[in-house]
Amino acid sequence: MCIKHIAISPPPYIYNFMNTKFYNWTQIEGACLDLAKQINSSNFKPDYIAGISRGGVIPAVLLSQYLGTPMYSLNISLRDHKNTESNAWMSEDAFYGKNILIVDDINDSGATIKWIKEDWKTSSFPNNEKWSTIWGDTVRFATLVNHVNSSETVDYSTWELDKSIVDLWIEFPWESFWIKP
Repeated sequence: MCIKHIAISPPPYIYNFMNTKFYNWTQIEGACLDLAKQINSSNFKPDYIAGISRGGVIPAVLLSQYLGTPMYSLNISLRDHKNTESNAWMSEDAFYGKNILIVDDINDSGATIKWIKEDWKTSSFPNNEKWSTIWGDTVRFATLVNHVNSSETVDYSTWELDKSIVDLWIEFPWESFWIKP
């Protein structure tokens, strides 16, 4: 059996180490434990966790294991692959009162959270005023990193960043596992 080695170039942004914050696996595990503690102390008991692909799936799995809660994925990628998938069944669950924790690695501009809110509202009972009370009540958002100037807020986060003070690119271990800085 012959294994062919193929040289794969990392994405161009990977070379900008000067303004990049690298997180390692130990930090991620600690951050997820911190999120779990925040969730438990708020007495929010999710019926399930929805991890946003790609970056939110890993912390969602860790939280799912820690909280003993089922986990599903939401295929939403507004930056890398411009790929989104509507999850109407989740919007109906939200509308009918299921507790859902949506997890992502980072809340940068708020575009992903905004997309979910608009998609779910238009998927189920679009003109119902109940949607104004669902967010933050039965549907909550958790991220590892939250940009304080984002257009959308999260309910739980471990690290906060103010890009108006320092403009950093955040690099998680699952994004650059093949590169040693």
